[in-house]
Amino acid sequence: MRKLLFGSLIRPPLTEPPPHVSDAAMEELAAAIDKAARGRLGHSLSIRAVDAGSCNGCELEMHALSNAFYDIERFGIRFVASPRHADVLMVTGPLTRNMGEALRRTYDATPGPKWVVALGDCARDGGCFAGSYAVLGGVSKAVPVDLHIPGCPPSPADILKGLLALLEQVNKGSRVS
Repeated sequence: MRKLLFGSLIRPPLTEPPPHVSDAAMEELAAAIDKAARGRLGHSLSIRAVDAGSCNGCELEMHALSNAFYDIERFGIRFVASPRHADVLMVTGPLTRNMGEALRRTYDATPGPKWVVALGDCARDGGCFAGSYAVLGGVSKAVPVDLHIPGCPPSPADILKGLLALLEQVNKGSRVS
């Protein structure tokens, strides 16, 4: 035990390096998202995450938005526990048979104006799970989707860029794909 303890003091930590995103780019992105959200909604953007049957890869990237590097709260974006407090439903994974009705009810419980973001390739068309007996397809089979963010999984920066694109397109009055 003593050997392990002293060894851990000498070795560097086993962590990944931070993403290579410039601070200036993140600040510009933050300002643009905050301005678009407040311009459209008059308040910060509230997101309700819904897992429709994913492998959790997209959830890991989505939750990385809350870590110290990305700190999504500084952008005026927050995750909420209830769809009744949400502006955006961020859906991950393919639409499974067991989650179809639950997703529709969550969508119905979200007050307007509301938008649906399909996060990842699986949410778009079923991804690697397409063709399974338990998978109905993409999220659009149950609810109307306003934005698809591609990737398996998409990076946190891509998710932020997608949310900005959603807000900009909503301000123009058209759907995003």
